[in-house]
Amino acid sequence: MASNGENDKSLIVSFGEMLIDFVPTVSGVSLAEAPGFLKAPGGAAANVAIAVARLGGKAAFVGKLGDDEFGHMLAGILKENDVIASGINFDKGARTALAFVTLRADGEREFMFYRNPSADMLLRPEELNLELIRSAKVFHYGSISLIVEPCRSAHLEAMKVAKRAGALLSYDPNLRLPLWPSAEEAREQILKIWDEADVIKVSDVELEFLTGSDKIDDETALTLWRPNFKLLLVTLGENGCKYYTKAFHGTVDAFHVKTIDTTGAGDSFIGALLCKIVDDQSVLEDEPKLREILRFANACGAITTTKKGAIPALPSPDEVHKLLNAAK
Repeated sequence: MASNGENDKSLIVSFGEMLIDFVPTVSGVSLAEAPGFLKAPGGAAANVAIAVARLGGKAAFVGKLGDDEFGHMLAGILKENDVIASGINFDKGARTALAFVTLRADGEREFMFYRNPSADMLLRPEELNLELIRSAKVFHYGSISLIVEPCRSAHLEAMKVAKRAGALLSYDPNLRLPLWPSAEEAREQILKIWDEADVIKVSDVELEFLTGSDKIDDETALTLWRPNFKLLLVTLGENGCKYYTKAFHGTVDAFHVKTIDTTGAGDSFIGALLCKIVDDQSVLEDEPKLREILRFANACGAITTTKKGAIPALPSPDEVHKLLNAAK
């Protein structure tokens, strides 16, 4: 990728997995009872990259897909959505990951994964596009890529390279317990890289899991705070989000919409936030501006829950402004 200063200035690189979710055609039934499934491209890292691009930001995805029809379909979807694809590798020996998703009647999800091993797990450090990673202003990642080698080493190397190049590190653990050997291992590996980040977003469920507390309050959240953090966020679904910085903390209310499928809402939220801070990180120290950005991010998350699947539901700026104006 040619680097010509101005053009690279606000690149957000999202590192991790892209897969195909098979979503039942009927909500509120078990996998066994589902009459059929629709293929929905997804994977948190890819969702975040597309969320950024759809909002007019500059995004790249770094990860590995199977050298199969699904893998090339997913790479095509990234390109169609204006995501830079020069960080994608293809694995000839492994398949693109699949997940079968059950949509419960309340719009929440359960997962059954097909990855033994899938291509995303086989990304090696030497396959990383270091030039792309070094040109990131923000480097975003999750924890699924920490579960097994060689992907874990690739993840740690990419983080190190991005940090050394001066990127803001953004971490959304995106806990998927069924993928981990045990809950203890998940907690340990997720927290092992905790202190490296600048911005961290956890859901209320992840907060409970990581702290072992059943309280979603400031005291519990602040046990996850580290002195080098710029921002810690706890998303609360229909109750909005809590934010914590060195100087202030508070809550921003959610938007009330008709929720059909919560897939991708958290990715849409973090993508929107990163898009708004990539060019001016000083907003993280300005509470009124930060609250405005989080209101925008909450709107993006809310809109994403009103349609099935993640990527088709990620909003455009027009949709977001429509919801923001309607709620005034």
